[in-house]
Amino acid sequence: MSLRVNRRKFLAGTAAAAGAASFPMPSIAQNAPIKVGLLTVKTGPLAAGGIHAQEGLSAFLKSKNYTLSGRKIELLVADTGGSPAGAKTKAQELVERDKVNVVCGPFAAFELLATLDYLAQAKMPTLAFAGAEDVTQRRGNAYLTRTSYTSAQCLYPLAEYVAKEMKLKTATTIADDFAFGYEQIGGFQRVLEEDGGRVVKKLWSPLKTADYAPYVAQIPACDTICIGLAGSNPIKFIKQAKALGVKQQLVGGSTAADDTNMDAFGDEVAGLINTNPYSFDIDSEANHRFIAAMRKYNGANVKIGHYAACFYLDGQVIEAALAKTGGKADEPDAFVKAIRSVNLAETPRGPVTFDSHGNVICDVYVRRAEKQGGKMLNKTIKIYHKVSQFWTMDPKAFLAKPVYSRDYPPMKS
Repeated sequence: MSLRVNRRKFLAGTAAAAGAASFPMPSIAQNAPIKVGLLTVKTGPLAAGGIHAQEGLSAFLKSKNYTLSGRKIELLVADTGGSPAGAKTKAQELVERDKVNVVCGPFAAFELLATLDYLAQAKMPTLAFAGAEDVTQRRGNAYLTRTSYTSAQCLYPLAEYVAKEMKLKTATTIADDFAFGYEQIGGFQRVLEEDGGRVVKKLWSPLKTADYAPYVAQIPACDTICIGLAGSNPIKFIKQAKALGVKQQLVGGSTAADDTNMDAFGDEVAGLINTNPYSFDIDSEANHRFIAAMRKYNGANVKIGHYAACFYLDGQVIEAALAKTGGKADEPDAFVKAIRSVNLAETPRGPVTFDSHGNVICDVYVRRAEKQGGKMLNKTIKIYHKVSQFWTMDPKAFLAKPVYSRDYPPMKS
């Protein structure tokens, strides 16, 4: 083979190469789709909420034709199975195999705690859903932003409403025996006691409890029962408690009577007071658009509640962040900075911003369950605006205390 190079061809080739080098080449990363990974639960007792989460995020992306700030979006959904080990395995797959740019989820508190360190080490921008308090408090990291609410964030307004407006002073609590339950009850107890009330009994039940009669039998004389159960558990508890003759006022947090659960209740839920970061009856253009998108892309009879609203909001946050970065998501630090600076005046949940710890500041809706048109529905009766994860407390003083647990705050004699 001849190694000679024609001089004229060589000069022409080098000139062309030099000309090409003088112009910016298109970035493969910039033209590739942005990959959004969703960690959710699609099997087990938490599956209904996990499926609603996927419906909410996909409804937003479909309404935008999977295009945000000029970038195509690819959604990759991973079923964690509702277990810590499953959540960590799926998180690793999304990060290492699928090369996602941002993770939404996971769904449950114990799943988030299991994936927290891994996602931080991977410098993965994460829009967390699970309420595990400490991930935006004492164990906060630079890559996690919680767009939903902390476990206790809806329980602070509930406790104040119970003590100050309902004038109820003594409470028994019942919650699932894991982090989300502990933290809900911790927040409720703390504010109730600050407002002059007292928790007289705490009951903890396994997540897969079928029979609540043994727990109902332990409820002492009190003014109210605060429910910190999730999934299908509040439905089972309320039905059984009322059938067993419980007369106390029932109250609960975001999972006690989500709008998606209301058709599973009968008259036994009437009068239940519950607090939620979203309410189906919010009369705003943003909520009407959300409801219309949910029905268009998930069917006219789709159940709509706060799970879907929180993940629909994730889509809005990603869109707003991409607008700030010019459609770029390949630099984690810059992308997280853009996420945390998002300020949305119009979402299905109302106005949304983020605090310096990366947690959402949002409205919380106090609702009363009542029958309307032959169906049990939630009616908003009060709105607490701009609720922080620290409630009215000084953040430094708050963080100097232990995270809420089974034993903290301690019971008063």
